[in-house]
Amino acid sequence: MYIEFESKDDKLIVTLTGELDHHSAEEVRIKIDDRIDMVSTNKVIMNFDHVNFMDSSGIGVIIGRYKKLSMKKGTICIANAKGSVERIFQLSGLFKIVKSYKTLEEALSII
Repeated sequence: MYIEFESKDDKLIVTLTGELDHHSAEEVRIKIDDRIDMVSTNKVIMNFDHVNFMDSSGIGVIIGRYKKLSMKKGTICIANAKGSVERIFQLSGLFKIVKSYKTLEEALSII
């Protein structure tokens, strides 16, 4: 799993590449939490454009960041979830609490 961070305005964009599974979830959690604290943001966009596999550990990563940001009166959203990754989000019910956008640009313009 490769993670790239970009700050745009007051938003942190987290672009994930590879597989978000039980092997990578803990590292992803730590890196995202560290970056959220370092840049002092409460708006995060998770870009799943290059994630080709995700299991339930990925859901845990999202829920954990959702809780962390909610405590700071912040928000998290997902952009570019496709195929089986989008299906996992749908089946888990995650989209009921975390907004999803088709493109990164759409997410940036709304949150």
